Amino acid sequence: MPQVSKESASKVVVNYLKKEKNTDKVDVAMIEEKNDGFIIRGITPIDLEGHTWAERFTVHVDKKGKVKATDYALL
Repeated sequence: MPQVSKESASKVVVNYLKKEKNTDKVDVAMIEEKNDGFIIRGITPIDLEGHTWAERFTVHVDKKGKVKATDYALL
């Protein structure tokens, strides 16, 4: 089974978040390689009751390119 690179893991996360958060803007800030995959962190805008807020995300992608865990926090 081929393993994903940092760039392809980042593309997986961007596409996942665009669909999950219904947004076109996803800013990846950091890609960290771990033994079991990649930890990708960044910021995406969200709309809360008519106001735009920045939301920080952390997404764990395994070596096969599957999203395993997500964490979100308002800035």
